[in-house]
Amino acid sequence: MTGSTSDQQAGAPHAPLLDYYAAPQARAGFVRDIFDRTASSYDRINGVLSFGSGGWYRRRALRRAGLRPGDRMLDVAVGTGLVAREGAAILGRPVDVIGLDLSLGMLAEARRALPIPLIQSRAEELPLADASVDFVSMGYALRHVTDLSVLFAEFRRVLRPGGRVLVMEIARPESRLGYALVKAYVGRIVPALSRLAGADSRTLMRYYWDTIDACVPPAEIMRRLEGAGLAEVSCWTELGTFRAYMARRA
Repeated sequence: MTGSTSDQQAGAPHAPLLDYYAAPQARAGFVRDIFDRTASSYDRINGVLSFGSGGWYRRRALRRAGLRPGDRMLDVAVGTGLVAREGAAILGRPVDVIGLDLSLGMLAEARRALPIPLIQSRAEELPLADASVDFVSMGYALRHVTDLSVLFAEFRRVLRPGGRVLVMEIARPESRLGYALVKAYVGRIVPALSRLAGADSRTLMRYYWDTIDACVPPAEIMRRLEGAGLAEVSCWTELGTFRAYMARRA
């Protein structure tokens, strides 16, 4: 399923998954298109995938990472607005949250749910000024970018001094039993259930698991955060698979 490791060595979160697209260069287009096609059903699928943890987990992670009223927050890969919604509740002013996504379909769903500024852009090319936000978040989309080092350098560039980063992700459990359980649930049960929402939703969830399975380990993600010049890098783990990476611009 995977291609050459050269794509990974260049900074990608995983090697190409050529069962889904013909060449590494086609990955970004595939990701944009599959999220466009599944945007209207994404929240229902995500509810199954997140074991019902949803809003309370995101809200707690944002607070733990240091988000507080008065901050200006950028939510990268905003999707349907699940993380941005919790950020707006903490900040008390939706206008203080900016949502960014490559998928127009996802942005349309976010626009229906949230009165926040929304921008279409690649995560690795943030169209914001230097030192313009206090907090950058990304929820479960790290595996879909093309270069972790470029991404994290952009996070650092747009953060004000002292600004915080929170990246929430799902990682492969380290224990054999944990891996087997998560693979069975995320890799088989969730795609099967997602078929009820359409073939594209099933493909998305199959791809979701394959990116989790192929993703670089947490230690590499932390190394790249540090390599981008971010400080106080840490990783908070729950249930062996939910990861919250936190860092600060010194």
